Amino acid sequence: MHGLKKFILSTVAFAALPAFAQETQVTPLMTRVLPDFPGKEALVITVTYPPGGSDPVHRHNADSFLYVLEGSVIMGVKGGKEVTLTPGQTFYEGPNDIHTVGRNASKTEPAKFLVVLLKKKDAPVLIPVK
Repeated sequence: MHGLKKFILSTVAFAALPAFAQETQVTPLMTRVLPDFPGKEALVITVTYPPGGSDPVHRHNADSFLYVLEGSVIMGVKGGKEVTLTPGQTFYEGPNDIHTVGRNASKTEPAKFLVVLLKKKDAPVLIPVK
């Protein structure tokens, strides 16, 4: 439970970023230390963008696997093409990627996705990039 507590505190910092402050909902589902990978943990969250919602530019310093549950989202990393994803589609961000685009494709409907992060134990979930 210690890892979940740190995640919740990190999520509060994540939610305090300007684009997240009012609307985006980040829900922690699970944190699990990975004994076969010393110093690593898996973190599972859901993110719900409100209509027209988006993220600030950031990185995770983790392998990040996204799976769209509801609605449609537009994702992109520095040097890559933006992609529009719908339910059942996936997106990957590597530990060195800068997430330049993350937004709801709809101005009228929310969008929800599941994220699995494989990261260093107790490392921050998100690091803002200017």
